Formats: sequence, C-alpha cells, structure tokens
Amino acid sequence: MPPPEPPPRGPSPPVAITGIATPPNGAYANADRRALRAKGIKPHIARRGKPHGSRLGVYRRVVERTIAWYHGMKRLRVRWERRDDIHEAFLSLATCIITYRHIVRLC
Repeated sequence: MPPPEPPPRGPSPPVAITGIATPPNGAYANADRRALRAKGIKPHIARRGKPHGSRLGVYRRVVERTIAWYHGMKRLRVRWERRDDIHEAFLSLATCIITYRHIVRLC
C-alpha cells in the first residue's frame, strides 16, 4: 500500500484579478460603474438597449432556438437509448425534420 499523501501546506495561491468587469448587459447602474472605477477596475458594462460591441453572444439566440427545437422532439428530451448510434440516428432524424420545417416556412 502506498504511503498517504501529506496534507496541504497552507492556503491556495491568490487568484489573479484582471481589472476588467464584464457583467451581463445593462444589469448595473451608474453608481456601480463609479464604485468599480473607485476600486481601479475598468467597467465593461453595456448601456441598456445598446449593443456591447464585443461581438460576444451574437449567435446565442440562434443556438438556443435550435436547441429548443431539438428538445421539442420527444425522443431527444430524455435519452432512453443506451447505444450512442441509436441516439445519433434520432438526432439526425430531428435535424432533418427541423431543416424541412425551416425550408417549408421559407418557400
């Protein structure tokens, strides 16, 4: 039997702080901006109703919508199949159905 590992020597090292705050879009008021600046942190907070300009989250709605469409298929909501190939077949079938519905809507 190998010898037990020694206990840790002390607290873990401090986490590096980048000095930039990027909270959700428009979630904080001007008072929060001033408080961050007072601490030496540059706030990267988008104003309410304005694009943030970092191009992050541009395609999020498309991805979330597609995942919601997949969850609309009953066989994909809860995975009952034990084999990966069967689940992948249902996933491919769902993709075909979603694509067909999208094409019908466009025509």
